[in-house]
Amino acid sequence: MLEAILALVAGLLVGSFLNVCIYRWPRDLSVVRPRSYCPACQHPLAWYDNVPLVSFVLLRGRCRHCQGLISWRYALVELLTGGLFFSLALTHGPTLVALKWGVFTALLIGLIFADLEQQILPDELTLTGIVAGLLLVALAPSQEGVVSLLLPGEWNPARRALFEALISGAFAAGLLWWIGLLYKVVRRREGMGFGDVKMVAMIGVFVGFQGALFTVVVGSLLGAVVGLSYTLAKRKPVLTQELPFGTFLGLAALALVFIWPRMA
Repeated sequence: MLEAILALVAGLLVGSFLNVCIYRWPRDLSVVRPRSYCPACQHPLAWYDNVPLVSFVLLRGRCRHCQGLISWRYALVELLTGGLFFSLALTHGPTLVALKWGVFTALLIGLIFADLEQQILPDELTLTGIVAGLLLVALAPSQEGVVSLLLPGEWNPARRALFEALISGAFAAGLLWWIGLLYKVVRRREGMGFGDVKMVAMIGVFVGFQGALFTVVVGSLLGAVVGLSYTLAKRKPVLTQELPFGTFLGLAALALVFIWPRMA
C-alpha cells in the first residue's frame, strides 16, 4: 500500500506538470520559463497556490489575485493521473511494468486534453512517446502478440518485444493514414491531422498489434457516437465540425491498459 500511496503522490505531481504542457505546448510556449502563472491575469503563482489538487480546493477554483475562474481541467488532470498511477501501483507493484504503463498513461492524458482544448497533438508528447515506448517495451516486455509468431524463436524477449513494437507502431500509423486518405478522396476534405497518425504510432509501440487495432476501432466508434450525438443535439451536420479524434484514441487506449488484464 505504501508504494501505491507514493505512486498517487507522484501522479499528482506528474498531473500538475501535464497541465503546464497541455496549456503551453499547443501554443508553442516553453514549459520551463516563465514560472506558472494565472492564464487570466498573468500573475505568477506562489508555491502554495500551485500544490496539486489541494490549492484548487482551497482557492475554490479561483485565482487568488484576480478571482478569475480556474479551468476544471487542472484539477481533473491531476486527480486522474494520481488515481491511475495509484491503480497501476496496486496492480503491478514497484516494477518496470508499472513504470511503462505509468509513462504511457501520462502521455495519453496529456494528448487527450491537449486535443480536447486546442485540437493539437504536440510532437513533444507523440514523438517523445514513441522513443520512450521503444525503450520501455524492451525493458518490460508484455505478452507476445501475433507479430512474434513471425520472429525467430532464438531471439531474446527484449529483442522480440522491440521488433514487435516497431512493426505495431508502423502498422497502426499506416492504417490510420490510409483511413484518412480514403476519407479525403471520398469526402474531398481532410478527415484527420498527421498528429493523429503520430499518436496512434506511439500507441502501437506501447500496446502491440492487437492493442493498436483495438484502439483504432474503439476510438473510431467513440468518435462516431459523439459525432452522431452532437448532430442530434445541435441539429448541425457533424461533417461541418472538427472532432478531437486524438481524444477518442486516447480514451480507447486508456481503457485498454486498465481493462485488458492479459496485455501486461
